[in-house]
Amino acid sequence: MPTQGRIEGLVAVVTGSTRGIGLEIARELAGDGAHVVINGSSSEEAVRCAVAGLPGGDSRHLGVCATVERWDQVQALAEACRARFDRCDILVNNAGFTRFIPHAALDELSEDIFDRTLSVNLKGAFFCIRAFAPLLRKHPPGLVVNIASIAATIALGSSVAYCASKAALVNMTKSLARALAPDIRVNSISPGLIDTELTRGWEEYRKRQIAQTPMGRLGIAGDIARCVLVLACDLKFATGQDIILDGGRILGKEGPSEP
Repeated sequence: MPTQGRIEGLVAVVTGSTRGIGLEIARELAGDGAHVVINGSSSEEAVRCAVAGLPGGDSRHLGVCATVERWDQVQALAEACRARFDRCDILVNNAGFTRFIPHAALDELSEDIFDRTLSVNLKGAFFCIRAFAPLLRKHPPGLVVNIASIAATIALGSSVAYCASKAALVNMTKSLARALAPDIRVNSISPGLIDTELTRGWEEYRKRQIAQTPMGRLGIAGDIARCVLVLACDLKFATGQDIILDGGRILGKEGPSEP
C-alpha cells in the first residue's frame, strides 16, 4: 500500500543522520511529508549539508549537532525540537559506535572502547527516549524506533561490546514498550550488514557476509528506511517488537570469529 503523504506534517528526529542508514531514514521520512530533525556529532557542516539535501531544506527541517552520550546535549536537542516544532512524533535512535576487535582478543577491548560502545549505542538511546518522551506523549501514540543489529541475536559482530550493546538495546526496547504504553510505541529494527560508505572499506568481511546470506547480497539503507516508514504508517499495533532485516543471514552457515 502506498504511504506517500501519510506522515505529512509530523515531526521525526533521527540521530546519527548525517550519512549512511540515518541519512536514508531522514530522506525517506522527509519525502513522505515529515519535518525532520537531523542530528550528528561530527561537525556542524555535516549537519547543515544533510539538512540542505532534504526536500524543503532549512525551511522544513532542522539540524542539531549533539552527542547522544551526553545528557546535557540530548536535552539541548530536545529543546531545539520543542522550540521549532513543539512536537515529536517519531524518534529514531540510529546513532552508533563500534571498533573491529576479534572476540577472543580480550586485551584489545580496552575500557575506553567498551565504555564508549555502550555509552553511544545503549545509554544514548535511553537518554534520547527520556528527553523526548514529553513531546512524544503530546500527540499519542508517539513512535520510537531503535536501530539495533542481528549481532544482538547471533553474538557475531565487530566486537564483544558491540554485540552486548545491541542485545541490551533490544531488551530495553521491550522494557520501555511496556513502560511507556499506550502513549508511546517502542520497536527496534535489527539489520544485517548494510552497504554504506562506512562498510565499503570492509571488503573481506563483506564477502563473508554475502556468502553466508541466503538472499546473496548485503542490505541497503533504503531497506531500513522503508521499514521505519511502515512502522509509522501501517504497523500501528506493533510495540515491543524487534524486526530482523538481514536477508536470512541468521539462517546461514555460522562464519568464523569477526576480524
